[in-house]
Amino acid sequence: MDEACDLKVRVNGRHTLLLHQSVVCAFSGRLRAMAAREKKAKGRGRKEALVSIELDGFPGGGEGFELVARFCYGDGRLPPLRPADVPLLHCAAAFLEMTEEVRAGNLLAQAEAFVDDGLCYWTWADVLAAVKSCESFAAYASGLQEKLLSALFSRTDAGGETPKSNCSSSSTCSSSSQETVGGRPSSAAKTPESVKPSCLSGGREWWFDDVASLSPPTLEKAMKVLGCHGADNKNLTLTRFLLHYLRCTATLRKANDSGGSILAGLADTAVHGVALAGGGGAFSCRGLFSALRTVSAAGLSRECRRKLETLVGRMLDQATLDDLLVSGDGGGVYDVSLVMRLVRVFVSSVEEAGSPSSSQRMRKAGRLVDKYLAEISPDQGLRVSRFLAVAESLPDSARDCYDGVYRALDIYLESHAELTVEERATLCRCLNYEKLTLEACKDLARNRLIPPRIAVQALSLQRPPDALKNPLSSPTPKRVVPDDEKEKEVLRLNLRRMQGRVAELEMVCKEMRGQMKLSPRAAAKGNKALAGRGLPWMC
Repeated sequence: MDEACDLKVRVNGRHTLLLHQSVVCAFSGRLRAMAAREKKAKGRGRKEALVSIELDGFPGGGEGFELVARFCYGDGRLPPLRPADVPLLHCAAAFLEMTEEVRAGNLLAQAEAFVDDGLCYWTWADVLAAVKSCESFAAYASGLQEKLLSALFSRTDAGGETPKSNCSSSSTCSSSSQETVGGRPSSAAKTPESVKPSCLSGGREWWFDDVASLSPPTLEKAMKVLGCHGADNKNLTLTRFLLHYLRCTATLRKANDSGGSILAGLADTAVHGVALAGGGGAFSCRGLFSALRTVSAAGLSRECRRKLETLVGRMLDQATLDDLLVSGDGGGVYDVSLVMRLVRVFVSSVEEAGSPSSSQRMRKAGRLVDKYLAEISPDQGLRVSRFLAVAESLPDSARDCYDGVYRALDIYLESHAELTVEERATLCRCLNYEKLTLEACKDLARNRLIPPRIAVQALSLQRPPDALKNPLSSPTPKRVVPDDEKEKEVLRLNLRRMQGRVAELEMVCKEMRGQMKLSPRAAAKGNKALAGRGLPWMC
């Protein structure tokens, strides 16, 4: 073209192109209107005058405008394209108003035809690349993005094979594709053999990792396009994918507030799917705990949290200690509040069921809670009230033996040496002394961290050894004790001896308090007299 360029276009303040008005404005209604306004504003009536236009917010930047210019200078023929270029070209055409009203066979119509006629022959990688390309300018490619997302997820149902149902006829699609790309047929290769429908480890499908590379807004739109967003989610496979996706992208919640809010919506969608499938046994107890950890990290609504915790709590007797060790948000190493809520749900569900296996399930949960207590006891952030709340969250019938609770209590006292005597006595409230074995009761009596009056009370309520079985100890053959009565008599004598020593200690304390009121000289004499007596020993 011999004519001088009479149109100067500056794209997004970074790229400048010199073009011909007669060529570009023939296809773009927006550039035609902007050039006319510029001429009128500056009074430039001469045809040779250079017109300058500023294009801000142009999708695709200089690269996108260059593709548009190549289309215009090619007399309305599409340049060779990759599937990933189509969203960019489509959005640029929509921005510049390159519609059929401006000129027949314009860029927008050809870009849509490129997708409609050739999409069925794109590979899985082509469709995925096109979907990712839409993320940069989703505001201008809403309709195209929905079409590509539908095609992408239809490939998952088809198992990676090319879905023929998307084309009216293979011959028409093939010929249209060749004409649109300018003599070069689009990629008609099928998905590779490595991408076949197979369930990977952890219930993952072959496409999970690929689709997990999409941004949260794109995935949210995909769920809406598929009709599986929020409470409408009834698809088990998509639910498993959402949990996989949330595990991969949970860090976005801290880095981006908007992305975090979208992730919270996706977490709610996943919970609705889990709740629907959980009733049918699609998720094990460990799977539910894993889902709870995942959605909690992404953030979810209070209603969905309550729904998921109800599912988990009803299966608490099937949980393991590792399942309960959930990290706390603050104030402690572990999330004790979560475990207490789960225990409340479990107790309520078992009591409502009233089945013959209820007592067995309750005892199993009791052993689990005792192990959990022993594990969290060293936590310096665990308050006395929280320890008691966990220990007393189960009814007394859930434990045949309280040795596990006593061991957890002993660990807690060793780890919290700063506790007062009153606090130690309060902690012992969670023990049922009648359900302590003889060995545990003897250890309690010798424990220097247990207040003496608690030890006396425990020994006084001790039951005969044969009346109590310790379920935590390994099963051993029953041993016949011929002198059982003699052992009980010795225990009663020790109890009376301890009570006498406690009374003697109280008398000595009273004498010492009385001497504090005397003169220093009299107090000194009194102390000298008491020095020869000595204090009684506690066993």
